[in-house]
Amino acid sequence: MSKEKTEILTKDSVLNHINSLNGFRGYVQFSHREIDINKDLFINSDPKVTKEDGFIYEAHFANDSEYVTIKQLNDKWIANRGSLENSEIQEYYGIGGIKVKMAQIWEEDEDELCKNMIVKKLKKVVFAGFAQGGQK
Repeated sequence: MSKEKTEILTKDSVLNHINSLNGFRGYVQFSHREIDINKDLFINSDPKVTKEDGFIYEAHFANDSEYVTIKQLNDKWIANRGSLENSEIQEYYGIGGIKVKMAQIWEEDEDELCKNMIVKKLKKVVFAGFAQGGQK
């Protein structure tokens, strides 16, 4: 089973958490506006996000070995950090034709429909970075 670390953040601490992700690449989605490719995507630099009128609804980051997801839930933000090791990476075109990598995280688990044999089950799909060759 993969080990994922979960942290509960506040509106004030989520910005500091994101800005501390040195070596990570990714993006943020604010609550009050669409994604601004020039301001909210961190393709070639560490994330540096400033306070705005709205709040960060979600954020996704990755480096070569780990992913970080942050999602707003009521008055808290749930930050999950886990390993990309042994994940299956696929590339897709996202906003503005920018090529992104998504990782499928699979875990072995007993399956009662398979006579309790151990099978791999898809547990989640996470952002895994930006692909080289970047845009359409």
